[in-house]
Amino acid sequence: MAAIALSVEKLTKSFNEKQLFNDITFGIDQGQKVALVGVNGCGKSTLLNVIAGQEQQDAGIVSFQKDLKIAYLDQAPDLSEFHTILDSIFDASHPEAKLLNEYWKLVEKSSPTEADQEKLQELITQIDGLNAWDYEFRLKEILGKLGINNLERPIVELSGGQQKRIALAKAMLGEPDFLILDEPTNHLDLDIIEWLEEYLAAQNLGLLMVTHDRYFLDKVCNEIIEIDKGNLFRYKGTYADYLEKKGEALENAKTVRDKARNLLSKELEWMRRQPKARGTKAKYRIDAFHDTKKKAKVDLSTSELEIKISGKRQGKKILELNKIAKAWEGKNMFKDFSHIFTRGEKVGIVGYNGTGKSTFLNVVTQTITPDAGEIDLGVNTLFGYYKQDTIQEEPGKTVLESIQEVAEVITLDDGSVVTASQLLNQFLFDPKVQHSHIAKLSGGEKRRLQLLKVLMANPNFLILDEPTNDLDIVTLNILEDYLQNFSGCLLIVSHDRYFMDKLVDHLFVFDHSDVIRDFPGNYTDYRVEQKEKKKEAQSSSNVSQEKTNTKTRESEKKKLTYKEQQEFKKIEDQMPKLETRKEELNQLLNSGETDHVKLTEWSQEIENLQNDLDEMEMRWLELSEYL
Repeated sequence: MAAIALSVEKLTKSFNEKQLFNDITFGIDQGQKVALVGVNGCGKSTLLNVIAGQEQQDAGIVSFQKDLKIAYLDQAPDLSEFHTILDSIFDASHPEAKLLNEYWKLVEKSSPTEADQEKLQELITQIDGLNAWDYEFRLKEILGKLGINNLERPIVELSGGQQKRIALAKAMLGEPDFLILDEPTNHLDLDIIEWLEEYLAAQNLGLLMVTHDRYFLDKVCNEIIEIDKGNLFRYKGTYADYLEKKGEALENAKTVRDKARNLLSKELEWMRRQPKARGTKAKYRIDAFHDTKKKAKVDLSTSELEIKISGKRQGKKILELNKIAKAWEGKNMFKDFSHIFTRGEKVGIVGYNGTGKSTFLNVVTQTITPDAGEIDLGVNTLFGYYKQDTIQEEPGKTVLESIQEVAEVITLDDGSVVTASQLLNQFLFDPKVQHSHIAKLSGGEKRRLQLLKVLMANPNFLILDEPTNDLDIVTLNILEDYLQNFSGCLLIVSHDRYFMDKLVDHLFVFDHSDVIRDFPGNYTDYRVEQKEKKKEAQSSSNVSQEKTNTKTRESEKKKLTYKEQQEFKKIEDQMPKLETRKEELNQLLNSGETDHVKLTEWSQEIENLQNDLDEMEMRWLELSEYL
């Protein structure tokens, strides 16, 4: 039986006079990977902060297994205390990291002195003694995958997304036994998200995370804990299993409540008939009455976002882009791009950070002027632009005042008219919250308020730049349903693959060239094509390499010994078998298995297989040069 890594007992916490959770208890075993879900404002991030020791609980105990190495990734990490990326990544208490930090700083020096050279040799000897080159290899691999290159770059120059990647790298480099992650996929490129989910799925560590990315959740986690009305509910398996089991649990709870209500009416009649001085023989029935009364009054209502705002009717001409171009700081972001938008068209935008996606949106909405080309906007076209930046916290302004600035009343899709306060109720802002200052809202609640302000203008062309960041899964499902039925045009930039797959008809693909490619399909279709191209390129590269090797062999006349030939053949036979076994283990990890001993064994076997495959591949390449 796996050891308990984290134990939470009778935990209670309130925030801004609101009780987030009360008397909750749960544990997580070593190797178990758990996702924490719930509506915005229910206390998910607060619970992570309390468990990580960043906030103090009102009552209860949080304890970890002795000598467990724990790492925490905050939703918005602050690295301002560090001067450079290099300073922020290396942990001074880690001896290998300390030596490598000194080594790298000397290597990076443009004009090293003789004393520097002597110090460098001394450091190399010390690094050899600690076998710290393995740490350096893993460091470079993780930094490379996360797109962190110039380690001398000052922290003050970095965006919030870049700081998040650095904090993630630091958390992973410490080789923690237990990892706490708050929205780890926010601000990450899609390639990085895919690499991260594969990395975490294969690691034998305890994991507790909050994420809105349902593909990521499915690939990494084997259990879901939901916070609902201050209580915890646990569900084994994937996100799909969670939805199914939650539905079953709700139906069962309704059946129990309805039976209790029927019984309550009969028991209530009996209670009223009895004299006030009841005998001891009836005490069990009186106790049963109070228990039935409690079951009959259980609250099974669900607070769900309601989006009833319809867009303005579109005209014949919506938006036409004719050979538009834009450069930024001497670099072409895109050029000669043309597209005519049609009614109801839904387009996704994908590409690496820094390739011009947000610049393109600003050109389309005419926030900035293109360097070349024309933008022809239909007379009835009205943009609704939901930006990455959260709503501004204006000093002293309440939630209701913020909405009333846009409109006092608004007409819904059914023709009815509602006040700003009624509309806020539909967006899950109760009267008490409406009269609170915006600064008191959670990150997700601010994003929900921001979405409401965009939709209130009745736009018929919605532009959404990373709309899923900080929104809870329940809200995302309702938003997706609204957008699927939205009659206007949709332009989405998102790293949420589930969200994109569900909504878009085709993609505008941004890469490191200045050409925007129009891809006919959703994100999953695009990734399948990318993988096929990668295979073709690898095959072509292998053919080219073989030709080069042939010429080399002809010129050098080198041959493998009989023993080396047998070794080569053995490697070629073994590698496909190891790859097949690795795939089988990955499928087992994602099967919903709940036995943590098995999960730990499978994870360890995957890691061993990968090490063997890496060694075989290097030896295969070495031998193939002389075959």
